[in-house]
Amino acid sequence: MDDERHRAPERPRVGGGGRALALFVAVMLAVAAFFGFRGELPDWSSPSGVADVAPALLEPLPPLDPMAVAQAVEPALVNISTSARPFGLGAAGSGIVLTADGQVLTSHHVVKGADTVTVTDVGNGTVYDAKVLGYDSTADIALLEMSGAADLVIARIGNSGELRLHEEVLAIGNAGGTGGTPTAIQGNITGLNSTIVALNASDMTRKSLTGMVEIAAPVSAGQSGGALADPGATVVGVITAASGETAREDGRTPNGYAVPIDTAMRVVRQIRSGTPTDTVHIGPTATLGVLISDARPSGARVDVALYGLPAYAAGLVDGDVITSIDGRDISSAKALRAAINVRKPDDTVQLGVLGTSGAQRTVSVVLALGAPN
Repeated sequence: MDDERHRAPERPRVGGGGRALALFVAVMLAVAAFFGFRGELPDWSSPSGVADVAPALLEPLPPLDPMAVAQAVEPALVNISTSARPFGLGAAGSGIVLTADGQVLTSHHVVKGADTVTVTDVGNGTVYDAKVLGYDSTADIALLEMSGAADLVIARIGNSGELRLHEEVLAIGNAGGTGGTPTAIQGNITGLNSTIVALNASDMTRKSLTGMVEIAAPVSAGQSGGALADPGATVVGVITAASGETAREDGRTPNGYAVPIDTAMRVVRQIRSGTPTDTVHIGPTATLGVLISDARPSGARVDVALYGLPAYAAGLVDGDVITSIDGRDISSAKALRAAINVRKPDDTVQLGVLGTSGAQRTVSVVLALGAPN
């Protein structure tokens, strides 16, 4: 029901017409440090922090050999290109190969709204069509499958729970969306539980992301979905955002942010289980074809019923309020999205609708195939 693209506004557009480079831009970040503890954004998360334990109590951090790590990780990466109707707009990003037959881990915002997904394997140079197996937009994680892939080099998955502040890591991905050999950027971990507000540069919407690994490295557009690798060349995070121009204007070095690999793999396992949740969508995406907002005092208000799509065809009009789906009360726009999230295209749903005149009615709607939301 929504559609958004993410790119770093300070980088020029690369590629064909309508190409957007996939990257969240962190535009709001509040960090407090006191005696080795990191705080979080007020009102976004609980005030938990991460202690910077005295080095004498821990084994020394291993050194990172950027060239060796890049050489080990790059063959297990892919470059991703997407397009969307009706104007061919799309995004360029990165992905991490999880299985020899072509399952790929990437950022949700790289494939959000995509009608077609094309993947180029860095290891063998082959171009594959891909489909979205599932995603969790709240975690910014998606799982793809490349058609006809076999014998691919797979990434070694690490343990993000063992990461430490100041540890050296390497951010590797399709910088600039230009394809070819991925770009590797070295940096130190500066946060293990950061909260950011990520900006969608195309429509200026914002998304809160919590539990991020923060690195002191100028991550750039196109690296979204790429690998954050440790000195042992294991993947410990999925690159998702950068502080970008805001940091430069403040005289700070731009930071990168990654979803911890433990979080990402939990989403992957949920998708592989075949059981959807309120946040994890599995398989093709169903759509009502509406733009919605919270109604008062309750319900999801239809701001726009898109021409030619299911809600419009079923007679819903702008201003109607959806109050239930299949007998289940709908209290907000978020609740309606969660309810549609577990449905499939061609499912028939019964919507309770409060019309602009105040009359209540029940409307039967057959859901259509939509792009990943």
